[in-house]
Amino acid sequence: MTTPLTEHFALEELSCTQQRGLDNTPPPTVVAALRETAGRMEEVRRLLGDRVITVSSGYRSPAVNRAVGGAERSAHLSGRAVDFNCYGFGTALEICRAIAASAVAFDQLIQEGTWVHISFAPAMRRQVLTRRGRGYAPGLPS
Repeated sequence: MTTPLTEHFALEELSCTQQRGLDNTPPPTVVAALRETAGRMEEVRRLLGDRVITVSSGYRSPAVNRAVGGAERSAHLSGRAVDFNCYGFGTALEICRAIAASAVAFDQLIQEGTWVHISFAPAMRRQVLTRRGRGYAPGLPS
């Protein structure tokens, strides 16, 4: 049984984890943020031709975030970030290019190699980055 947040996104997919033994249950304030995040992901889905989006990470509890080596102030902790792919649309780079060129509001968009990280933190800076080794470079590769 799933708990729908929007038409195409459920609470369970935006809070799942592969970190066995670690509780990743979002508190009520995070569930509210995940509902907003899911709404913004609906916009991303429409932009990508209404194709299926495969979420690999959404909300992360502090324990899960530490276990995966997430940033100390990661937007995943507040339910405002999603790592995903949209295989029916194209590569992570193609997805990032489409989002960066659109009117979709976001805080950070990162081409992480084989997946896309997008966050919807309140600042909405439209910061676009590409993972380079252990760090990040501004923009996307040409």
